[in-house]
Amino acid sequence: MFDEKKLWKDRAGGRMKDLGRYLRYIFNGHLVIVLLFLIGTAAFYYQKWLETLSPNFPAELILAVIIGIFVTYSPVYNFLLEADRVFLLPLEDQLKGYFLRSGIASFVFQGYILLMVLAVLMPMYAHVSDNGFSSFIPFLVVLLIVKVWNLAVTWKIHYYVESSVHKLDMVVRYFINAAFSFLLFKQANLFIFLVIALIMGFYYYSFLMRTKKMGLKWDQLIEQEEKRMASFYRLANMFTDVPKLKDTVKRRKWLDVFISSIRFSQEKTYLYLFSRTFLRSSDYLGLFLRLTVIGALGIYFISFGLGQILLSVLFLYLTGFQLLPLWNHHQNKLWVDLYPVAQKYKTASFHLILMTILAIQAAIFTLFILIKGEFLISILALLAGLAFSYIFVYFYGKNRLKA
Repeated sequence: MFDEKKLWKDRAGGRMKDLGRYLRYIFNGHLVIVLLFLIGTAAFYYQKWLETLSPNFPAELILAVIIGIFVTYSPVYNFLLEADRVFLLPLEDQLKGYFLRSGIASFVFQGYILLMVLAVLMPMYAHVSDNGFSSFIPFLVVLLIVKVWNLAVTWKIHYYVESSVHKLDMVVRYFINAAFSFLLFKQANLFIFLVIALIMGFYYYSFLMRTKKMGLKWDQLIEQEEKRMASFYRLANMFTDVPKLKDTVKRRKWLDVFISSIRFSQEKTYLYLFSRTFLRSSDYLGLFLRLTVIGALGIYFISFGLGQILLSVLFLYLTGFQLLPLWNHHQNKLWVDLYPVAQKYKTASFHLILMTILAIQAAIFTLFILIKGEFLISILALLAGLAFSYIFVYFYGKNRLKA
C-alpha cells in the first residue's frame, strides 16, 4: 500500500543528508575565516553608515523594496525526482499530504531567511523611526503570514504551463507585497490593511477556482527542483567533486574575440580548451562576474586604503580558489586523454589562464580605486593583487592540484 508520509520522510531526509554532506566541504576552514572577515567588515561599515542617516531617510521604502523580493520569491521545495513523472503521476490524488509537508518545510526555511533579512535591515528602520526595535516581532509575524499567502499562490500557479502566467504572477505579487510592506513599516491605518488583505484573498481564491479541474504540471515541478539542486551542486563543485552535477554551457559567440588570438598549435591545445570552458560555462564565468562586481562595489565604498587593498586580495583569493575545479572539468571525458599533448602543456596552460583571469580582476579593482582619485592606493592595490595572484597560481594552486 502506498504511504505518502514515508515517501516524504525518505525524500526530505535524503535531501537533507545530501545537503549536509556537501555543506561540510563548502564551509571549510578557509571559507569560514573569509566569511567572518566579510561579515565583520560589512557590519562595521553598516554601523558607520547608519550614523550618517538623517531622520528624513526613506528607510521604509528601502525595506519594502528589499523585503518584497524575499517575500515574493516563494518556491515550494517538492523533493521530486526525474522518475516521478512516471511512477508518481498516477498517484497525484494521494499526494496532498506530501505536498503540504513540502510547503511547511519551504515555509520554515524561507521564514528563517526572512527573519535574517529583517534582522539585518531593522537597525536602519530603528535609526529613523521612533518605534526602535519594539516593532520587530509584530513586523515579523505579519510578514510570515504574508509569506504563507505567497507560498499558497505559488503552488496554484504550478497548475499553469504558460510561462507568461508565471511571470505576470511574480510581478503582481511583488507589487502587492512591496506595497503591503511599505504600509506596514509606515504603520498605516488598519482599514487599508484590511482592503489589501481582501485583495490578496480574492487573488488566491481566483486561482483556486480556476485550477480545481487542472492537474499538476509534473514536468515543470521536476525541472524547477532539478534547477534548484543544480545551482547548489555547482556551488559545492567548487569545493569538491560532485558526481550528480550536470554540465551546462552556453555558446556566447560574442566572447570568441577573447580566444581568437590563441595560436593553433599543439602546445596551445589546453589553453584553448580551458579558455572555451571558462567562457561558455555559467559556473566559472558567472562566478567571476559576481565576485568581481561585489568586490569592486565593496572596494569603492570602503574609505580607508589598507581596507581596499585587503578586500581586493580577499576577493582574488575567493575567485582563484573557486576556479581551481576548472582543472578537473574535463577529467571524465575520455577523448581529452587522447590528445597527443604533453602534461606540461596542460599545466602551463591552466596556470596561464588562471593568472590572466586574476590579473584582469586585480586591474578592475584597481580601476575602481582610481576612480575615487586615490592614485597611490590604486598602485599599491595593483601591485599587491598581481603579487598575490602569482603566489596563488604558481605556489598555492600548484600544490593544491597535486594533492
